[in-house]
Amino acid sequence: MNKKNSLGMDKNMASVIAYLGVWVTGIILLLTEKEDEKVRFHAMQSTVAFGALTALTMVPLIGWILSPFIILFSTILWIYCLVKAFQGEMFELPIVGEFSKKQLKRVK
Repeated sequence: MNKKNSLGMDKNMASVIAYLGVWVTGIILLLTEKEDEKVRFHAMQSTVAFGALTALTMVPLIGWILSPFIILFSTILWIYCLVKAFQGEMFELPIVGEFSKKQLKRVK
């Protein structure tokens, strides 16, 4: 059975797209997907996690020094999120997942 979201996309593929462009596609899906809670959760989690990691690399001195490690961590996390979303899992990243759930309730 092919499960579609309100945008007409396969739900798992929409969840993958939420992570594909890191925080950019997360924001786009948050603005366009209004009904599917799973897709919205993945979009919010992507926005929060990768937005925070991007911001961290921009912190003067500390961000610049840690940037190679942050980029490596971000790449590994990105691949993990893509695979889990493609498998249809509703997984929560530590700290970010719970925060994302709370934020979704606020922006509903």
